[in-house]
Amino acid sequence: MMFRRSAERAAIEGRFARLTRPLAFAAIAAALLSPALVSAQQPTAVIPKQIIYPGETIEASMLEVVDVTNPDLADGYIGSLEEVEGKVTKRTLLPGRVILASALRDRYAVERGSTVRLIFNNGGLTITAAGSPLEDAAVGELIRARNIDSGVIVSGTVMADGTVHVVAK
Repeated sequence: MMFRRSAERAAIEGRFARLTRPLAFAAIAAALLSPALVSAQQPTAVIPKQIIYPGETIEASMLEVVDVTNPDLADGYIGSLEEVEGKVTKRTLLPGRVILASALRDRYAVERGSTVRLIFNNGGLTITAAGSPLEDAAVGELIRARNIDSGVIVSGTVMADGTVHVVAK
């Protein structure tokens, strides 16, 4: 026994096919293009080309950028050269291993034992003196420094020009 489609049913199926055909083509095109989009957004990591020892300033020639292929790699690694260049290492960096952000620090603006200018501002009063930092520090860090003339230890913030702005007690 054979069944025949009614004319009304055939018309409905024809309209449905005309509407779904472009959607099917769009879905196929998206499926084919999605690997290209995924590879364009693939994360990158910065790795050393050579051993970099603690205290060394990092330069672009020491590094290379590679695609991250391990999906289980934990976050916290450096992804671009701009994040690394000019920083100083805290620990040994090995070739072929990702560089963790925690393994880097900014360059020190003042170093322990050097001579710096201590500046104290309070309203219209400005006092300057020679001082010696008691610790290494980068710009923006709060440190202790000894006034060379009086021997008094003060606390202050390291500025970009290498001065220490003393905070009032």
